[in-house]
Amino acid sequence: MRFTLDVQAASGDHAGATDELYDWLRQDPELRGVVRRDLADSAPAGAMGGVWSELLTLLLAPGGPTAAAGAALVVWLQNRRSNVTVTINRPDGTQMVVASEKVRPLTAEGTSELAQRVAEALREPSARETDERAPTEDHPTGEDPAGEYPADEDGSRRAEGAR
Repeated sequence: MRFTLDVQAASGDHAGATDELYDWLRQDPELRGVVRRDLADSAPAGAMGGVWSELLTLLLAPGGPTAAAGAALVVWLQNRRSNVTVTINRPDGTQMVVASEKVRPLTAEGTSELAQRVAEALREPSARETDERAPTEDHPTGEDPAGEYPADEDGSRRAEGAR
């Protein structure tokens, strides 16, 4: 999966902050081969001429180093003196925004939890998760609210009394 990281610095030096994050991520042997720089046209629709900004791209295979990427990003943000925001853009269009001013005061436990949430945002849903959310006759929306329906012998879930 292809994720982009858009780095915005309060100082206005977005390129410098992007370079620093790129260098930081490339220090990790697990991430060295999956991170690269890309250019994005950030001009408003209908504007003449292009405004180019630099993005970082993470190319992560299923089961890839998402934990390493999550931890590296959170630690990098914790160590920023200025305010920096990183927007993680998933291939499906969803985003996760992480800001240094929110990360710096976290405890070790909070830092670990945030790194895990970032790793989860970088993880492709497994086939099992996709299958669990697939519509069934009993749940046309594919939802099973909080395991409300007990599992049958074959592991499938259905409403009590449904056959």
